[in-house]
Amino acid sequence: MQNVVLIVHLLLALSLTGVVLLQRSEGGGLGIGGGGGPQASRPPLTGLAKMTWVLAIAFIITSLTLTVIAAQQSTTTSVLDRLGVPTPAPATAPALPDADGLLPPPVGDEPLTPPRAD
Repeated sequence: MQNVVLIVHLLLALSLTGVVLLQRSEGGGLGIGGGGGPQASRPPLTGLAKMTWVLAIAFIITSLTLTVIAAQQSTTTSVLDRLGVPTPAPATAPALPDADGLLPPPVGDEPLTPPRAD
């Protein structure tokens, strides 16, 4: 069932993209700068505009349907548990090395300072 809805969803997405690209640009994207005069009314919907609305509504419905199907199939177990793959043991942090072993051994009674750059 989920595969069928997913295929229909993908076909709707491609169709919606194509229909939107086929529409004629009327300038002023998103209705910006459309002149606010008394004759600035919205033109009647064309066939492509109606098709866009139908495809958009169908796309939203299939999106919601896929969400509901995915929510019903999800459980509290992991995907790896359902596949039968054993989960790896949690990694433990390596122990820190001894801080005294990181310093070079002192030479005689000299302090541990870098040599002077004369």
